[in-house]
Amino acid sequence: MKRSMGIVLLVFLIFFVISFITNILGPLVPDIIKGFSLSLTLAGFLPFSFFVAYGVMSIPAGFLLDRFGQKPILIAAFVLALVGSFLFASMPTFTVALMSLFMIGIGMTMLQVAINPLLRVAGGEENFAFYSVMGQLVFGAASFLSPHVYSYLVANLGGNDPAPGDGILGLLARVVPSELPWVSLYWVFTVVTLAMIVVLFAIRLPKVELKEDERAGSTASYFELLKNRYVWLFFFGIFAYVGSEQGVANWVSRFLETYHGLDPQVEGARAVSYFWGLLTAGCLLGLVLLKLIDARKVLVAFTAASMVSLGIALVGSTHVSYVAFMMVGFFLSVMWSVIFSLALNSVAEHHGSFSGILCTGIVGGAVVSALVGWLGDQVGLRVGMTVLFVTLGYILSIGLWAKPLIDNATVSPGELLRSLTGRKAD
Repeated sequence: MKRSMGIVLLVFLIFFVISFITNILGPLVPDIIKGFSLSLTLAGFLPFSFFVAYGVMSIPAGFLLDRFGQKPILIAAFVLALVGSFLFASMPTFTVALMSLFMIGIGMTMLQVAINPLLRVAGGEENFAFYSVMGQLVFGAASFLSPHVYSYLVANLGGNDPAPGDGILGLLARVVPSELPWVSLYWVFTVVTLAMIVVLFAIRLPKVELKEDERAGSTASYFELLKNRYVWLFFFGIFAYVGSEQGVANWVSRFLETYHGLDPQVEGARAVSYFWGLLTAGCLLGLVLLKLIDARKVLVAFTAASMVSLGIALVGSTHVSYVAFMMVGFFLSVMWSVIFSLALNSVAEHHGSFSGILCTGIVGGAVVSALVGWLGDQVGLRVGMTVLFVTLGYILSIGLWAKPLIDNATVSPGELLRSLTGRKAD
């Protein structure tokens, strides 16, 4: 089948848009709390509304992809994201926000199910691993950028200064409530998703034949897998990972404002940005370490380091806490890929169905974020965030009890160096 670098770049663009829209919620939480006069418990329902969509839609999206193919699913996903973004941008209330985030979450779930098989076909199976890593780097770059876009918009649209008169800022100033300048982001999302729909209608996508591990599988395969205790154990591993990731990303800005007096629109947004940036950078180190060391040992080491960093972040001084939260992101970096690979390597068949079950575990981002918010109202956010030690502790345990049928292939440092430099052994 003919390869297409244009389609590969399109997939990278979709990765960028998914991340740009998905990972902005953390910096917004303090503003949403103030703008709608919310308790931490109610604020916790915002990420809940978004991430519960993954629990609802991960498996059905696989069936829809089998039935209709890539292009209709991609367009439908962006239409849902467009409608959700426009609804909240035009009617910024808490109730609409919950509905909007759920619709956007459904769309993002469908996108993530559809783009990996498309990337495999467009880039070639022999290049799939390389392009997948590149896609994650693009994903991380968007997560790093979006808080800065938020800070820029709020700085220029908020306050008591006269609204900008010309250009994009002037247009946004005329449609965004002056007391809710962060709503401008959802007008940006509306335009971006509309542009993606136009692009997808205009582009001809290659035909994609799904591999066995990309198919949703039969209903019987799900029932068979659910009888396997390891399926449940790894489901909760993904649940715990996404819960840990979102439990930090969604609450770090509010934490730094509450306990250290940092401006959530500046320092708080920057902390979230660097959290995602270091999470992306850690993936590169993780790729090297997984070539040298057993994946379970890497998982234990990184998880232990993330727990230490979290503890320091919760009790440290302003600067120490700020940096330690960023380092939590760095040490979270390898967890998703290691847990997912250990899971798939622990069952002999029905990998497509198993992948759907694992992706349903993304609902952990909904449950844990909401739990942190509820505990924050009851006993304070600092104590509320200690629930993340439970989820991280579970992830650490995976490195101790996992017994995959196939271990990750490792090489000596010398062999790795030679492979990277192209030198042959003497």
